[in-house]
Amino acid sequence: MRKIAVANMKGGVGKTTTAIHLAAGLAMRGRKVLLIDTDPQGNIGHALRVRATHTMQEVMMGEAPVEAAIVPGVRAGLDVIASSTSAFSLERRLAGETQRETILARRLRQANGYDAVIIDSSPAMNLLTYNALLYADQVIVPVAMDLMAIIGARQTLNGVAEVRDLWPDRPLELMAVVPTFANTQTVATRAALEALEADAQLSRSLYRTGIRQCIDLNYATSQGQTIWEYAPRSRAAEDYSRFIDFVEAYGSTQETALKAEAVV
Repeated sequence: MRKIAVANMKGGVGKTTTAIHLAAGLAMRGRKVLLIDTDPQGNIGHALRVRATHTMQEVMMGEAPVEAAIVPGVRAGLDVIASSTSAFSLERRLAGETQRETILARRLRQANGYDAVIIDSSPAMNLLTYNALLYADQVIVPVAMDLMAIIGARQTLNGVAEVRDLWPDRPLELMAVVPTFANTQTVATRAALEALEADAQLSRSLYRTGIRQCIDLNYATSQGQTIWEYAPRSRAAEDYSRFIDFVEAYGSTQETALKAEAVV
């Protein structure tokens, strides 16, 4: 089972959109996928119109078993654990809990039968983000085309390094740094891509194909749909399909060819 966290310490970078489309895209290809929202803003539930009886807060507190929090069949092959603003209190409520950074990993032992678990994390290095990173085997870092998003990506990599140092028994691999909202006709995008290429850490895992700017993503979200449901011929549908190719091929010889392509 693949366990992938989508993280960036900066909000507004396409993190939730990437998590949703990674999970939905894998499900469309016949995988059984669990998508988990560990961001108290609960954007996955809003974007996919999920009505959950139990949420991440109750799972973390041990007030509901993980099976009760899973909303099945949100899409064919796609189940969801939603979050809500009640999760903002978890840091305080779990302050005295032993090994509180690994609660999620322990709770999810009961989540069986999936080919992949995708976790959307909070835009902060808080308790829920540590739990997401300590559960995951791989991390994807979306980066919008602005300086603050690149700073957030660097902070995220520092968090990943901290997890590796403090919990050396927990494997965590940086799979990809993914440029989002890319439009190479603008000075901002070209400057951001140059900054990513110049960064020794970020450039090593840079998914150069990127995700192009596309207003259809906003319209799809407003309709509670994925981009393939709303605008299957759009550039965003094409880009996220290619990104699913990359994720499925990750670690193979195809990975090198995919990552060598430039953002267009």
